[in-house]
Amino acid sequence: MAEKWKERAVIVRQDEIATNVYSIWFQTEKIAGAAKPGQFISIFGEEGSRLLPRPISICEINKEKGMVRVVYRVAGKGTEEFSHYHAGAALFIMGPLGNGYTLKEKRALLIGGGIGIPPLVELAKQLNCERQIVAGYQDEIFLADALSKYGTLTIATENGSIGIKGTVIDAIKEKGIEADIIYACGPTPMLRAVKEYAAEKGIEAQISVEERMACGIGACLACVCQSKETDSHTNVKNKRVCKDGPVFQAEEVEL
Repeated sequence: MAEKWKERAVIVRQDEIATNVYSIWFQTEKIAGAAKPGQFISIFGEEGSRLLPRPISICEINKEKGMVRVVYRVAGKGTEEFSHYHAGAALFIMGPLGNGYTLKEKRALLIGGGIGIPPLVELAKQLNCERQIVAGYQDEIFLADALSKYGTLTIATENGSIGIKGTVIDAIKEKGIEADIIYACGPTPMLRAVKEYAAEKGIEAQISVEERMACGIGACLACVCQSKETDSHTNVKNKRVCKDGPVFQAEEVEL
């Protein structure tokens, strides 16, 4: 079993990088030393009325400095609380959690949508191959500079204000992008389209599934998704996103 730690980690810096989208660097040597692209951490708030942590994907890992970066959108009271902390404050975090991407030396297509874009930064950084990156936004762009460092970036927006108008699949087709493997993270409708596209093209796809989580370690079964195979833990066709995922082979799960 992979090691994980719970510790009180100091915030090195926090920035608002788009409207209600924040970036935090945590000082956490053990988690940084063990973390892999596609994994996440759970962040615990200080407000006593909210007992459950918030799971947030790891955006970047700096093993040399012992830091991890997360990028999150304010979506409720828990994440709103996090947005008010500044450098020097400390929060309990637990990680690294979940199974990340399996890196392969094949022509790679990285696809992200919305707040599913941040995990692609560390993934792109660690891949040792040709990298095409397609990022889909509603309108406001974030992390584009970071992604551009590690691959050829194509942007799609719903309103066409930046990049190609339409979905990530529209952008892939318009650009004629080809690849031997897909790595994706984003909302379920996007992942469903990615799964169909990969099946149509006959290429491998690893997808990071978004589900609401509670414990983050596989004990509570609050974040199950439907799977094709029977799960040995529950004896039903479910997978625990926090424990078995969040990254799955696309054909493993029903979306």
